[in-house]
Amino acid sequence: MVHWTDFERATIKDIFAKIDYDCVGPAAFSRCLIVYPWTQRYFVNFGNLFNAAAIIGNPNVAKHGITIMHGLERGVKNLDHLAETYEELSVLHSEKLHVDPDNFKLISDCLTIVVASRMGKAFTAFQVLISLS
Repeated sequence: MVHWTDFERATIKDIFAKIDYDCVGPAAFSRCLIVYPWTQRYFVNFGNLFNAAAIIGNPNVAKHGITIMHGLERGVKNLDHLAETYEELSVLHSEKLHVDPDNFKLISDCLTIVVASRMGKAFTAFQVLISLS
């Protein structure tokens, strides 16, 4: 169980309140598929993922990026109960889809880059939070 400080809670909620899920989600997920092409193997039913332009323009990629953001939002709303909040998704991704757990770190890194690039200097508090984790 994670024990969040008041600062961490406030920072996480503040950052997520400023995120435009319709822009950030697709950008972060596209980045992940482009930079780490082996992650594409889980999305063969998404259609054309043959190059960066195809990935960025793919409506299935955009939709899943938004879905990822809404999934993360559930965690933000349930910071004290993350294990319970993500139990179903965890089972789905590990037992049914067989997603390599390292891929969640990759999408997290891509999300961090996209959020930082869009927020600029306002991202500093989040950087402090990350270094504390």
